[in-house]
Amino acid sequence: MKRGSEMDQVAVLYTTWPDAETAERAAEAAVGSGLAACVNILGAGRSIFRWQGKIECADETVALFKTSTAKAEILTQLIIERHPYDVPAILALNIEIVGSNPAFLAWILERSR
Repeated sequence: MKRGSEMDQVAVLYTTWPDAETAERAAEAAVGSGLAACVNILGAGRSIFRWQGKIECADETVALFKTSTAKAEILTQLIIERHPYDVPAILALNIEIVGSNPAFLAWILERSR
């Protein structure tokens, strides 16, 4: 894996969902279409945020979509299309080669090109 080449970089899309079932349906679509190598769906957590002028609290499920940077924008669109929120939380986090398992990064790239 070469450094600096966009085609050889990994991104994790951090997302939140109203429940695990909704996250799982999006994850299956992403992995099934080859846009993500895998998705980790984490346990329920509590989010506190300002929405439409009020402070809100909601139980949410976090899902981490692992993909190539080349597929990140397309994957973001898939998530937006399948997401029930008006403004879904999606953050693309670029992954550093240093400190990461090169074999795992290669595995992600092989499955999300």
